[in-house]
Amino acid sequence: MSRLKELRKEKGYTQIKMQMLTGIDQSDYSKIECGKRYYTFEQCVKIAKVLGTSMDYLAGLTDEKKPYPRKG
Repeated sequence: MSRLKELRKEKGYTQIKMQMLTGIDQSDYSKIECGKRYYTFEQCVKIAKVLGTSMDYLAGLTDEKKPYPRKG
């Protein structure tokens, strides 16, 4: 989950800010970031949007941080 923490810090966000932006409780977000808990599909979508990346990047399937073009 180091990518998640890295992206959050690049944006200058705290875990509390992520809670405000995603609706994911800070303690749950902390566990996700540390790898003690997995996020749901819906949580992953929210996190990727807030951090301006793709779900594939968060999952380690690509090294491209830039999100894919979104449809309409």
